[in-house]
Amino acid sequence: MSKSVIVIGGGIIGLCTAYYLDKEGCKVTVIDQSTITDGASFVNAGFISPSHIIPLAAPGMITTGLKMMFNSASPFYVKPRLDADFLKWSLAFKKSSTKKNVEKAIPIIKDINLLSKELFTDFYNDAAFNFQLEHKGLLMFYQTDKAGEKESKVAKRAIEEGLDVELLSLDDVKKLEPNVELNIKGAIHYKCDAHTTPNEFMKQLYGYLKNKGVTFYTNEKVIDLDVLSDKVSKVKTDKREISADEVVIAAGSWSPLLTKKLGVQILVQAGKGYRIDVEREVGITMPAILMEAKVAVTPMNGFTRLAGTMEIAGINNNINPIRVKAIAKAVENYYKGMQIQESEISTAAYGLRPISPDGLPYIGRLSKFKNVTIATAHAMMGWSLGPATGKLVSEIITDQKMAMNILAFYPERQF
Repeated sequence: MSKSVIVIGGGIIGLCTAYYLDKEGCKVTVIDQSTITDGASFVNAGFISPSHIIPLAAPGMITTGLKMMFNSASPFYVKPRLDADFLKWSLAFKKSSTKKNVEKAIPIIKDINLLSKELFTDFYNDAAFNFQLEHKGLLMFYQTDKAGEKESKVAKRAIEEGLDVELLSLDDVKKLEPNVELNIKGAIHYKCDAHTTPNEFMKQLYGYLKNKGVTFYTNEKVIDLDVLSDKVSKVKTDKREISADEVVIAAGSWSPLLTKKLGVQILVQAGKGYRIDVEREVGITMPAILMEAKVAVTPMNGFTRLAGTMEIAGINNNINPIRVKAIAKAVENYYKGMQIQESEISTAAYGLRPISPDGLPYIGRLSKFKNVTIATAHAMMGWSLGPATGKLVSEIITDQKMAMNILAFYPERQF
């Protein structure tokens, strides 16, 4: 029996969920409060990154956060505030930032990333899609021995997990990236990674789903969820009321506002990231992360994207020019002779990445409701994990054998 499903959220997670549900013969409706043309799914670095095996909640992150708290240009910034949800999340984050939790998370993060990489390849091989997908890997550039040693430990762990990784000298890097002069000591090359141009894929997936008959209600805000016994019976927006067999909450940083309407608290904080697009030839051909600055550089289709910062300051639409300029400065520091123009900086955009306290996403059914599934809190890996999450959610809803064990992603897990 085919089910009717409402997916709340039209980012990469929501659209991939709609894609796999449609493939299973479900009648899908997607509701999004925007026009599905901006936000985290459009402004990210476009990395598909099995290499990102260490969750954000890792030993030392609290100390790092405290050190950077008073520097508004720092890569990681937490705005202290007397907000109950933020305080609960902070305490849970502190509890999760242990070596034991990191070790537990590593194989889980790796497995879901590898599944997603495989699924991105399936999209790429489908004649209905035509988007950039390049398997050049990811270079981690370091300027200091300290950063190099730290990343070498991660590389060693990644190799133990069976990932393809290589340690490179400056001369090795020059062979891979001959058209730019780099101010670095060396790099780690995660050959297992790939990259894309996000807005290409998002536009094509949106168009594909519309052609397949998926219903879209954009510029509509979900204002309430009606409950009847142990099910959500109606989704109320500011324009209409809709019923369906199943409801998926994939609303990114806004997801906790919706679960609260069901009396369920999921701990999520919005982590703002910015991007600058450079639409001229700069000679960069390899995706990279500038380690000390925590800035991503991606050669996309027709432009180079510079993306970075993690600003935990609640849901807001402010663009902090100091933080945007810090991204530009970092790139100029690593790539000698490169200058980011004021006109490029002025067109910066931002996205809000939903972050759980332990760095793992929430994927799974809510215990009190028979027809509500959560898919959010992917932090910096939302893009990378979009297809895998969509597939897993469709398997939950259509009662299929799961592609992987999802117990670690249980939305109501205790911290």
